[in-house]
Amino acid sequence: MELPLETYAGPVEPDWCPGCGDFGVLKAIKMAAGRLGVAPKDLVIVSGIGCSSNLPGFIHTYGVHSLHGRAVAVASGIKLGNHDLKVVITGGDGDGYGIGVGHFIHAMRRNLDLTYVVMDNEIYGLTTGQASPTTMRDIRTKSTPRGCAETPINPLMLAVSSGATYIARGFSGEPNHMAELIAGGIAHRGFALIDVFSPCVTYNKVNTYPWFKQRVYKLEQDKGYDPHNVHQVLERAMEWGDRIPIGLFYKADQPTYEDSEPALKIGPLAHQPLGLDGTTFDAFVEEFY
Repeated sequence: MELPLETYAGPVEPDWCPGCGDFGVLKAIKMAAGRLGVAPKDLVIVSGIGCSSNLPGFIHTYGVHSLHGRAVAVASGIKLGNHDLKVVITGGDGDGYGIGVGHFIHAMRRNLDLTYVVMDNEIYGLTTGQASPTTMRDIRTKSTPRGCAETPINPLMLAVSSGATYIARGFSGEPNHMAELIAGGIAHRGFALIDVFSPCVTYNKVNTYPWFKQRVYKLEQDKGYDPHNVHQVLERAMEWGDRIPIGLFYKADQPTYEDSEPALKIGPLAHQPLGLDGTTFDAFVEEFY
C-alpha cells in the first residue's frame, strides 16, 4: 500500500541554500519510500558529513548522522544487525567518493543489500567551494585557482567494476524520474548506487541546472539499451559532454552478502536472544578450551 509524502515529514526544515539540488533528492526519497509502502519504522537513513549528509534530520524515519566518509560502514553494520530494515545511505561526492571511497568499493564487492544515494554536485559545498573527486578538469575552484589538474572519478565505471548490482543516475531537475530510480534501488536485493546530479547553486557556477538540462537524456528513450549487457553499460557510463545519460544503467540478480551468513538465516540478529544457554556454553567450552 502506498503511503503519502506527509508520512515522512519531519519537524525540522532543511537548511540548504535556496535552489539546492538536495531538495529534489529529499522529495524523491520520500516519494520512493511512499510508492513502496515502506513505513518510517522500517527505514533507516545513514549519512556522513557534508551539506547533503544533513538529510536524515529532515525526514521522519530512523536516521544516523555518522562520521565523514564512514556512512557506508555504519550502514553495513545496521543492515547486518537487522536485515529486515531498508537501509538507505545519503551523502555527497566528497564524502562518498573521497574519504569514504574505500568503504564504498568494498560494500559493492560484498553486494550488501544497501541503497546509496550520492548527491553529486562536483564540488565541496560545506567547506565553501573546493574541488571534489568529481570536479571536471580545468574547472577553477577555491582550491584550484588555475584549474583542476586531476581526472574526475567516474562513479558508474567504479560501481560496475566493483560489483554493484543496481547502478543508476538521476538528476535533481527530474525528481519524478529520480524517485523511480531510488524506488528501484530500495526494492533491489543487493548494493544499489544512485548517483544524482544535484547542482550546488552557490559554489558551482559551471554544472548548473541549465547546463545539465541541455545535456541529459533518459536511457529509457533508447529502446535498444539493455541494462543487463555490461558492454553497453560501460559504453554509456563513459558518455560525457554534449549528451549525458541518466536512468537505469545496470541491474543484475546475484546473491547478497547477507545470504552467505548462516547466523542470519535464523532471523535478524536484533531479534535473536542475547547470551548463551547452558548447553551451548558447555559445547563451546568442550570445543575450544
